[in-house]
Amino acid sequence: MTPVLITTEFRGVFAGLIPDDQDRAARSMPLKSAKMAIYWGTTKGLMELCATGPTSKSKISAPADITMLHSITGIFEISPTAWAKWEAA
Repeated sequence: MTPVLITTEFRGVFAGLIPDDQDRAARSMPLKSAKMAIYWGTTKGLMELCATGPTSKSKISAPADITMLHSITGIFEISPTAWAKWEAA
């Protein structure tokens, strides 16, 4: 499983796990162990959530499996260090 950050047409920002062989061009896909970034709390924008993870100012939701996330606009890989912070948030 690969940790990714997904943005949606409706301004949703989710971090979670997708299968390594998942079609990254898909506009809909399931997301395991997903958490939503309610408030980024970053100084370097959205990509900071991928590079270093949520900050102490970030507001992150509880985890849930999303059966099907729709209207995907972007898929970004999350670094191992950042994923550890997402899991701890």
